[in-house]
Amino acid sequence: MTEASHLTLTRTAYDTVAADYARLVPPSFEDDLHGRAMIGTFAELVRAGGPVADLACGPGHVTAHLHALGLAAFGVDLSPQMVAVARRSYPDLRFEEGSVTGLALADGSLGGALAWYSTVHTPPELLPEVFTEVHRVLAPGGRLLIAFKAGEQHRHLAHAYGHDLSLEVYWVAADRFAALLGRAGFEVEARLVCEPGPGQLSQQGYFLARRPDGPSGLSGPAAG
Repeated sequence: MTEASHLTLTRTAYDTVAADYARLVPPSFEDDLHGRAMIGTFAELVRAGGPVADLACGPGHVTAHLHALGLAAFGVDLSPQMVAVARRSYPDLRFEEGSVTGLALADGSLGGALAWYSTVHTPPELLPEVFTEVHRVLAPGGRLLIAFKAGEQHRHLAHAYGHDLSLEVYWVAADRFAALLGRAGFEVEARLVCEPGPGQLSQQGYFLARRPDGPSGLSGPAAG
């Protein structure tokens, strides 16, 4: 099967910038008090529910934060170079190569999943595929915490983190994001939308969603 072009571009871009990304980005996570507060709530809810996947984990700093909160966390990333950086930085944690569109995980095997800006390079019309896959691997009652760029923009990046590259970045309006999660079978439990901070171009969205107990809960053609 031919890989979707946005996945190939994303892998190539992050393979290119992995070392510099690992140096530049983790400090901004430490400054994200609102986002880390949401992660704290997520951790309280999923701690007894089984393994937690950090999807598109990058250099592993968020996976390590989840581990420090007492979660059985592991990371998955599309970029082999990012996985290599994460393994060097956190040798006691588990990191694997993989795509959020096709996870090598059994149905219902996770108590929780974190997608920290993991969908910003996914065209919005393809988000149902991502959400449906995450829904599949979560156990009934499992939670998804997802951070995203809230708004209605699409930008092409030709240079980032000190490197030339080719990468698309998508902003999605909060209400549309919630609707797409709902069509994939999730119940949105909490929404936090923050106004732009220093150096940010838009609002930042943080949604906590739950896979309901019982049947899959999928609805509508976009869920497939």
